[in-house]
Amino acid sequence: MSRFLPLTIRFVSGGTMVVTTVAEAKKALAGTWKNKEAPAYLEAARLVDDAIAGTCRPAIAFAAFKRVAAQQGLLRPAQPSAALTMLDELWSRSKAPPS
Repeated sequence: MSRFLPLTIRFVSGGTMVVTTVAEAKKALAGTWKNKEAPAYLEAARLVDDAIAGTCRPAIAFAAFKRVAAQQGLLRPAQPSAALTMLDELWSRSKAPPS
């Protein structure tokens, strides 16, 4: 099981990748991005490398990766899980006025 919730990245080239680990984030950073010279991209790449080397907490690196993916418009919106959808339906039924 991965440590992070899955992020779906849509690269500029049109391909997609699901990222759930710092190692996958490193692989995704090697893909086609809008601006690999942007300061946020360079910081995320450095933090991911540091996390892999053990000198940065993985959560910090993954958060930086998610932030730059969102800034560059590559982060696809997550769909709610089937379980969450079922819970939402149950909750909405309980809030309906009695007939």
